[in-house]
Amino acid sequence: MGCGVTKSNQFHKNSGKAIKAAVLIQQWYRQYVARTEMRRKYTWHIFQSIEYSGEQAQIKLYNFLGYLMDNFTPTSNERNLISHIFRDNEVCRDTEWERLFCYKKIEVPEIYSGPHLTFPLTVEQAVRLVEAFRNKKQLHSRYVLQLLLETLKQIRMLPNINRISTCQSKEITICGDLHGQLEDLLLIFYKNDMPSMEKPYVFNGDFVDRGNDSIEILLILFSFLLVYPSEVHLNRGNHEDHIVNLRYGFTKEVLTKYKMHGKRILKLLQEIFSWLPLATVIDQKVLVLHGGISDTTDLSVLARVDRHSYVSALRPPKKRNQSSAASSIDIDVEEDVLSHNKLTQRRTSLTYPKPLARDVFPNRSLQDFSGLIKVNTVDDVEIHRKRPSISIQGINRPENETTQAESVNSENGNDEWKQILDLLWSDPMNQDGCVPNEVRGGGCYWGPDVTEDFLNRHNLQLIIRSHECKQDGYEFCHNRKVLTLFSASNYYDVGSNRGAYVKLGPDLVPYLIQYQASSMIRELTVRQSVGRTERSALKVLREQLFAHKSDLLCAFKMVDSKNTGHVSVHDWACAVESVMHLGLPWRMLSYQLVTSKTSDGIIDYHEWFNDLAIKGTNTDHIDQSLLETLYRHRSTLETIFRIVDTDNSGFITMEDFRQTWKLLSVYLKMEITDDAISDLAVAIDRNQDGSIDIDEFMEAFRLTDKKSRLERGRSMFMGTATDLTKLEGDLNI
Repeated sequence: MGCGVTKSNQFHKNSGKAIKAAVLIQQWYRQYVARTEMRRKYTWHIFQSIEYSGEQAQIKLYNFLGYLMDNFTPTSNERNLISHIFRDNEVCRDTEWERLFCYKKIEVPEIYSGPHLTFPLTVEQAVRLVEAFRNKKQLHSRYVLQLLLETLKQIRMLPNINRISTCQSKEITICGDLHGQLEDLLLIFYKNDMPSMEKPYVFNGDFVDRGNDSIEILLILFSFLLVYPSEVHLNRGNHEDHIVNLRYGFTKEVLTKYKMHGKRILKLLQEIFSWLPLATVIDQKVLVLHGGISDTTDLSVLARVDRHSYVSALRPPKKRNQSSAASSIDIDVEEDVLSHNKLTQRRTSLTYPKPLARDVFPNRSLQDFSGLIKVNTVDDVEIHRKRPSISIQGINRPENETTQAESVNSENGNDEWKQILDLLWSDPMNQDGCVPNEVRGGGCYWGPDVTEDFLNRHNLQLIIRSHECKQDGYEFCHNRKVLTLFSASNYYDVGSNRGAYVKLGPDLVPYLIQYQASSMIRELTVRQSVGRTERSALKVLREQLFAHKSDLLCAFKMVDSKNTGHVSVHDWACAVESVMHLGLPWRMLSYQLVTSKTSDGIIDYHEWFNDLAIKGTNTDHIDQSLLETLYRHRSTLETIFRIVDTDNSGFITMEDFRQTWKLLSVYLKMEITDDAISDLAVAIDRNQDGSIDIDEFMEAFRLTDKKSRLERGRSMFMGTATDLTKLEGDLNI
């Protein structure tokens, strides 16, 4: 008995220790998981804030350039530099396609080892094309043009909203954003099989930009569309837009891969993008669209719009028949008006008011911009009543005269544009209501109440949309009535997110499949994966911090009243947040961002700036404010460079280089002297040939030694919300 009691006491004593140990391990594990999740969240926040601010900057820049087009004199240098991108926004005449895009005279050399195509295309050829791209081969430009022309013929016959059913195939696969990441598309085909009569697909936009293989993805999707026109469906995304492509890499990719015929390929793709359907409805119950909806979205309106006229969704379609005072904006457009007979059949009037002063380009949303246009139009019509009449082809009318039908068409056109903009650019939010999307600069945020009302009005049960990167590749919201689907895995960096696609059967219950394309991530532990992504995000964040050096310095001096050059970690964190407005845990990040701390935790902020500074290029003789401007707005600057480089050679003259900086100085409302610009040009024109290599220039002024995956094939805007709001409130712009 005594021995038994002793053993029992010993057992209880040991079990007590074991329980305490288990509790400690559990507490440690929970803390570890919480820390890991915190790191994942702020890493994600860094990447996403930079991505969205870049989109907002692109829209602001385009609105600003539109302002210059509408207000500068036709002979001004600034206007001449940018006018071609607005001519590109016009629709080409049908009769020109054969002449401009004739492929028959392009010879395929005998040494060409890539795939050969004959039309009509067969499934075997489409499969061989996939295998060729898997093996890094390139399709010859003759076949590219031929394939694109056949695609254009096909998609022009499609309605704005495709309506498909699961009754025949029993299952439809839907894919989200691919963004030029061919490895993701190949993995989807490997896991789910290629498109066929039994395997229909819906690809939900954003096929291009940011990744390195956008043109290959398009050619694969177009080839299967031609082989299976009833089984492959493509929706337009916000990146199927030639203005957006200027900033995010697709334009540069095509011109690099197809140096001789790249411009023709891009022009043809621009036309194809404008003809892509806007949405797909499955079994009359599931709506698949790229961005989202708003409180005014109406599928009956979207089904009737002339989608082809929206070559770029960032700007309402430009009326071509304009007064003589404004006709010099696009000479080729005026010639189109005078020479093309069909216009008399399509439009009630051949005269429209002059283009309006785009005095609202700083607005945070394009909806705000369109609303002001509608108000200003009335005043401009009053002005035009004083002008003389004109006579074209026997039609004699006052230049200002508009019929009731024209007035209605103008209002309807503005409403249509807003509907398309919302469809391509909007995001869901948790709160009820519908508000302008100030983060992206276009579209809106819509809430659960808007979803409920929209589904009830159209007798639908689910919205499947893309447009937003999600860590798991998908996310349900609004009581599981909205599904966000994103198919580009490792989007920000290797391990940053999974990709996903969804299958829908006759029961319309979503069956989701997740994946990660990179084999590297499968070899990493969770801790290693999070750490790798975190390091990449911190590199980007350091670059952004350095780009705001002067603002940060002012903020530090406000808390460092004695000008000691030192601040506490708390003051450092408060000062950084007051400038950056990113909502990040700066005290926690200080351990990764700041190495120059004293033993008692005080930060030497001058030393910290030295740690952030660029290494390599000698920039001592360059004006520091100009250098900071370059870092902060380097993506906006690169976009302007691409616009100015009209021959797409990758080089611009010294004079164009100066004009580019002058455009940027007007955009940012800051003085940049000619001497400062010259010093900058001399620093990069090492061979003294009088021209600037755009790629070398942008690479020379990079803070990090190597591009992060976020930057590869894509661009970043180094400004925060504070920078963007500085443009607002100017009475002159």
